Amino acid sequence: MVDRQKIALLATFLLMVVSLRNALYPAEQWLQHTPTVLMLLGLQWSTGNARLSRIAFGCAIAFIVLHIIGARWIYYNVPYDAWWEFLTGSSLSDQFGWQRNHYDRLVHFASGCFGVPVAFDWLKQTWDASHPKVTLPKRWGWFLSLCVVMAVGAAYEVLEWQIAMFFSPDQAEAYNGQQGDLWDAQKDLCLAGIGGLAASGIHWIWSEIRRD
Repeated sequence: MVDRQKIALLATFLLMVVSLRNALYPAEQWLQHTPTVLMLLGLQWSTGNARLSRIAFGCAIAFIVLHIIGARWIYYNVPYDAWWEFLTGSSLSDQFGWQRNHYDRLVHFASGCFGVPVAFDWLKQTWDASHPKVTLPKRWGWFLSLCVVMAVGAAYEVLEWQIAMFFSPDQAEAYNGQQGDLWDAQKDLCLAGIGGLAASGIHWIWSEIRRD
């Protein structure tokens, strides 16, 4: 039987490899792909151990793909304006009056929206293994999943702070992509939280629909 999760994992890995071809920002892109490799290894481990549900696995793959696209252009150079202008004749920045590249904001929102289902699966499996006679209430599962996502996001922001402290200013900016925004870390965490709440809300609505 074909293992679709392993095929999706291989396809995502190949996408990362292809994205490195004729790299626009070679040194920065390799640095950006350190978390990509860690995430892919984590998913590879999950296919044989703590196997994720199809929805959670799909969310993880979707997030990694978004990150691979961002890494190709080190986030703040992702040409979404050019892509949108090709499709519609006008850029998103012109339509909304944006002064910065917002692709990083999208990915931070996605880290919450796609990360919460993954965290929920992991927490549920961990709970079931250690408390086989007690079911984890779903509302607590989703709340704790949001806490996990926010904790991971906060840890990542601390990592970016350390990069800013120890790397050269140009290297730090290339990785962090603050684009001059002093509140970048706070906004990123806020968007991750909103994304996580959105995922939890969608799950609750879907559960109510299925119950009816």
